Amino acid sequence: MYEPFLQRLSDKYRLIAPDPSGFGPSSAPDPVQFHYTFEHLADVIKGFVRQLNRRRYVLFIQDYGGPVGMRLAQAMPEPIAGLVMQNAVAHEEGLGPLWETRRAFWRDRAAHESALRANFFSPEATRLRHVGKSPHPEYYDPDLWTDELAFLARPVQYESQTELFYDYQSNVASYPTWQSWLREHTPRTLVV
Repeated sequence: MYEPFLQRLSDKYRLIAPDPSGFGPSSAPDPVQFHYTFEHLADVIKGFVRQLNRRRYVLFIQDYGGPVGMRLAQAMPEPIAGLVMQNAVAHEEGLGPLWETRRAFWRDRAAHESALRANFFSPEATRLRHVGKSPHPEYYDPDLWTDELAFLARPVQYESQTELFYDYQSNVASYPTWQSWLREHTPRTLVV
């Protein structure tokens, strides 16, 4: 998903783009042994960032990386020189009609789990995550979403992604805290 973006910026910036556990080509531990929550993903990324030992960096957060990044920013605010936020929601208004299926899932997991999975794992939904409403879909390599579909077909993906969707409600509950953090720390921010 990030390859075209990274290619365009790599001549000017040092870019590090980790795939959290269960995403991209990273390992996808069994959900019985690895807790697929945003808090746990953030803990893993915090450990990664500590290993890098960067004194200052700009944090780019997008989609699921938003909740992970906001947790990282709250836990380790000192090295953050700025934020770039793309499709990273931190307010109720950012959750549109697509989220009605997800909210129903939070209210009654058993009754709505199959609808949620159909919504997320379909080829149409996967393509939409890459192309969105771009007026130039021809700029996007179809291998990007077909590769994602292949990753999503891995055995643990249905369970791990379903767990993350269920845990997403913890992010919504954290929105006021994140908004307060942004007001207090006022990092230089680019919202895309």
